[in-house]
Amino acid sequence: MTEPTTEQTEPRSVTEEQPEPQSVTTEQPEPQPTADEQPAPQPDPPAPPRRRTRAALRWTAAVLAFLSVGAGTAYAVVDRTRTDLPGLSTESDGRWRYPEIALPPLPPGAPRPLAGSNTGQNHYADLRALVLPAPEGAVPDPALKGDDGWLATSVFLAQYEKEDRAAFGQSLADNGLRHIAARGWTMPDGTRSRIFLLQFDTHALANRVLSKDVARYSTPYHALIGGHYAELDQSFPMNALVEGTARYPYDEVKPYGPEQLRQAYVLAGDVLAVVVQSRSGTAPAVPFQQTVVLQNQLLG
Repeated sequence: MTEPTTEQTEPRSVTEEQPEPQSVTTEQPEPQPTADEQPAPQPDPPAPPRRRTRAALRWTAAVLAFLSVGAGTAYAVVDRTRTDLPGLSTESDGRWRYPEIALPPLPPGAPRPLAGSNTGQNHYADLRALVLPAPEGAVPDPALKGDDGWLATSVFLAQYEKEDRAAFGQSLADNGLRHIAARGWTMPDGTRSRIFLLQFDTHALANRVLSKDVARYSTPYHALIGGHYAELDQSFPMNALVEGTARYPYDEVKPYGPEQLRQAYVLAGDVLAVVVQSRSGTAPAVPFQQTVVLQNQLLG
């Protein structure tokens, strides 16, 4: 166990802007999560509010631009109606160049996952098309390709310490895990990324797994291999959190050992996303925050 402590019917695009993870505000990022934006994962917490159905948004090419604000950073995520885009001329700060990302179309008549009419908050688009694509320069991880795009539960569980796999696997089965879509890659600098999308029958079941078996406010319930001690990443900005979703990022506690591992859990409707990044020595925060925010947008 980990111790010691804490998207219709037409495609749309997901945009990144300059890394300050979330919102062009100059406020210092507050510790995550906050009471207004997402509940702390406690037994059977209230479900996050659904978003109202709105006109299709189209985000431009995915290039999260980050802005330095004092000692912290915050994402600036802007839709195409924005005309004032401060900070676009800032120098590269380590963010990755992702391809333009279009959401897959929904089946005729199917609602968006967070629409008021979608009582189970189900994703009706192909889950495999909702996994964030790899950025430019990445080398794909064949181990996470799966069979026809679906990953075996045992491969997902193998990411965790051996002593945690049985209990976690039983929880996934008890709560009706339907399937897992995944993707992984390694960047030229050695940063390794792994994304897993776990889909359940309803939002309530996914939320139960999140709150009882995955994320506590201070620390994850189960330990990933290579990141035994992790705590809530208080420096992860909150402003780009998609309304109606929940997100819990964690960072490995020093000393890191051979590598530093970062992890985040995102709850969006009936899908629980797990994002993991690691690198020998230290793993930079900017691409991790960028990747988590983009995956959050795709699911929301």
